[in-house]
Amino acid sequence: MKQTLIALIMLTSITLSAQLKLEGFVKDSLGVPLELANVVAINQATKALDSYAITNDKGRYRLSLKENASYKLQISFIGYKTIDIILNTVDADIDRNFNLYEDNNLDEINLVYEMPITIKGDTMIYNADSFKNGTERKLEDVIKKMPGLEINDDGQIQVEGKTVTKLMVDGKNFFDGDTKLATKNIPSNAVDKVEILKNYAEVGQLSGVQDNTDNIAINIKLKQGKGNFWFGDIKAGAGIANEDSQYIFQPKLFYYSPKTSVNVIGDLNNLGEVAFTRSDYRNFTGGFRAPSSNSGTSIDLGSNDLGFLQLQNNRAKSIETKFGAVNISHSPNKALDLSGFLIYSNNETEMQQNRAIQYAESGTGTPPDLYTETNTNQVSDLGMAKFNVKYIPNANNELNYYAIGRLSKQRQDQLVNSNISGIVNEVDSSSPFSLRQNLNYYYTHDENNIFSLTAQHLLQDEDPFYNAVLSDTTFNRTADDIGFDSSQNAYNLNQNKRVKSNQFDAALDYWNILNEKSNINITLGSVYSNQKFDSDIFQILDDGSTLDPATNTSLFEVGNDVDYTFSDIYLDLKYRLKVGIFTFTPGVSGHAYGTKSVQYGATYDDSFFRFLPSFNTRVDLKKSENISLDYRMTTQFTDVTNIARGIVMGDYNSFTSGTPDLENSLRHNIRLNYFNFNLFSYTNINGSLTYSKNINQIRNSATFNEGSIVNISKPFNSDFSDESVSFSGRFQRTFGKLRASLSGSLNYSKYNQIFNGVTSINENYTQTYRLGVNSNFTEAPNFDLSYSLRIADNDQGASRTKYYTHSPSIDFDALLFKKLTFRTEFSYNLYRDENSTLNKYQFWDASLAYRKNNDSKMEYELKATNLLDATSQSQASAGTFSVSSSEYFIQPRYITLRLIYNI
Repeated sequence: MKQTLIALIMLTSITLSAQLKLEGFVKDSLGVPLELANVVAINQATKALDSYAITNDKGRYRLSLKENASYKLQISFIGYKTIDIILNTVDADIDRNFNLYEDNNLDEINLVYEMPITIKGDTMIYNADSFKNGTERKLEDVIKKMPGLEINDDGQIQVEGKTVTKLMVDGKNFFDGDTKLATKNIPSNAVDKVEILKNYAEVGQLSGVQDNTDNIAINIKLKQGKGNFWFGDIKAGAGIANEDSQYIFQPKLFYYSPKTSVNVIGDLNNLGEVAFTRSDYRNFTGGFRAPSSNSGTSIDLGSNDLGFLQLQNNRAKSIETKFGAVNISHSPNKALDLSGFLIYSNNETEMQQNRAIQYAESGTGTPPDLYTETNTNQVSDLGMAKFNVKYIPNANNELNYYAIGRLSKQRQDQLVNSNISGIVNEVDSSSPFSLRQNLNYYYTHDENNIFSLTAQHLLQDEDPFYNAVLSDTTFNRTADDIGFDSSQNAYNLNQNKRVKSNQFDAALDYWNILNEKSNINITLGSVYSNQKFDSDIFQILDDGSTLDPATNTSLFEVGNDVDYTFSDIYLDLKYRLKVGIFTFTPGVSGHAYGTKSVQYGATYDDSFFRFLPSFNTRVDLKKSENISLDYRMTTQFTDVTNIARGIVMGDYNSFTSGTPDLENSLRHNIRLNYFNFNLFSYTNINGSLTYSKNINQIRNSATFNEGSIVNISKPFNSDFSDESVSFSGRFQRTFGKLRASLSGSLNYSKYNQIFNGVTSINENYTQTYRLGVNSNFTEAPNFDLSYSLRIADNDQGASRTKYYTHSPSIDFDALLFKKLTFRTEFSYNLYRDENSTLNKYQFWDASLAYRKNNDSKMEYELKATNLLDATSQSQASAGTFSVSSSEYFIQPRYITLRLIYNI
């Protein structure tokens, strides 16, 4: 590692040596600065673009040039005559100003070299070839090299710190705008331009009346020759690891024409290269957002997903993946667009985890420290389909209909070895289904009056089943309290649950444009939600018979049959005013709420009225620099499972009994954002400060029997306010071919808890810092150096823990002899607490690919993962009443030979 760093520093020093600066101002004939003028320098000897610049608001530019070289300079600006001159450098910096004169000829500017970045209004266009050096294979490889753009840990594209909400290819939606599927699969050699669409409005009629500051879309322009033809690649490979055969097969095919597009993505491998995770499945919204989402009402329909052990960094002891996805878009005429997709994913995963749990102290009832060794097998079949219709007969009318369905079948088998409970066998299974439909209509009556109607319906059916078999004497007291038979050789506990959700949202919006600076938005909306919840706990006895705990003496009601209804009728008013660089948007909404639940023959209902204010201010300091302040008050409602009186089993050591008369909670949210992207210095600065305060928040009180880890909890409305503060910031600057970045996040949360009858304050502090330097050389090898530090500090009243994770890493790629592409990634992780080192682990991956030239159809790749054969990784996490430290085992070393055929 040390030798590699020295070599990279020497390479950087040599590359940056013998440089000089050319700087000055570009103005018009009257001496007025021209912002966003283009200045390029073409090396006369190599005919390559050595440097480029875009002028700032004062018309200033700066180029880095080589000494003793001859350049052709071109200075251009739309509507002005282009300047072309020859400039010879020596060994001193140069100051040179330019004046451009208006050109009445409307012909396009004849550029000697295409600018890497150009700006047209709210659109920033990156020329993809300007950021390639031949080692790129997928879109993500190009995106990472573009200033102002990055790909976060979740695989999503971020522009100037903002997450991209939509991605298109040649103007057509790519799997409803999912950026992760695009960056991982679209071949880099097909990409011509990457267009960043800021202030993006999904509906053109609303572009002038809505605040789209945080809406960013990306349109990928394909190279000429890719239209009307299939393109993409097919990858196949095999290898051997620990005497087991390894395989991979990945077809990725694309077709684009003016009227039709087809995207086909397939993946079949047992190398742990997961194409679509369960987390991706949950987060894949399909572009839906409820009409009530901006009204101030937050409704929790709950999540009855299984308690699946999650992948850590997409790694596990063994992963076998089957994935297939098809996206089709067709426009039979200019007014009608039809599109849809099908996604299927099957993952068979084997995981092993060792975990140490330390509970917060609560006097004599403090649970003992828990140590578990868990072996898990998961099988997930996930399916998703969506159909879209967009009809725009003219500029004043637009009709959209969307429908998305989800169907899955999931099972998890766990063998747990616990120092408290001994051997425990657990089984989770579920086959949930959901269908969501959305209908939108937009109508512009005239230039001052715009209407929209939005309606959405959700139908959801969840049926999780849980089984646990354990022999645990510490469970006896809990078993007696619930009504289980403690005289059996083992406890065979089972639970069926069924949650059916039916929700309808509708809103009618009216915008009145008062003048160029202001408008009024009035929304009349309604939300209706109904949930039916059934649960049944039973015990299978040694003789095979079934025991219903409700028939035994029990301190709790066992079983549930709950019907829960929520309604909200609201009127929302917002006024938008622009004054100079300021944009003010105050608002207030009035809500008539109603809740009703029926269970055990009793009815619990409540109705009330509430005003919820909101306020947003944006300050546009420059075209690419702004500050925004947002305040919003929201009302939060719980889901049916928290109000169900009958006891519900989470797992063998966690039970919950609901509270029928739970009240809603009130939340204050304040957010301050700052964004600045300076194209003159290629500096990207963004920061966000968020504060939230929850009043009457729903919390759980937990009771543990002495010497036991079994928790029986009950939700309640806390008399104390919960608070959280978070800050995240990032500074990035480009110095010639190098880009440096510094980012950090600080999170603090405080909430009250009741643990074994004792009220205490729980405080969590999380800090994350990252420093990185990466290069973008055209000829020389490139590298990405980074160092990150994560500090998890948890204070749970009488107990406190603190964990540190240090993670330096290096990525390196090089094009050798214009035929070989070498890539390697190495990371070192040190995991420790305040007293000692708990774990050290290193990951090293490398690949070597041969391609005769850029136009070759065939490519051969030798790829190795986990070269150092690391066996596990570690992390810390905090729960409501405990903190835990875990060791998670991963796949061994894999070496595979792959063949890639480019279409």
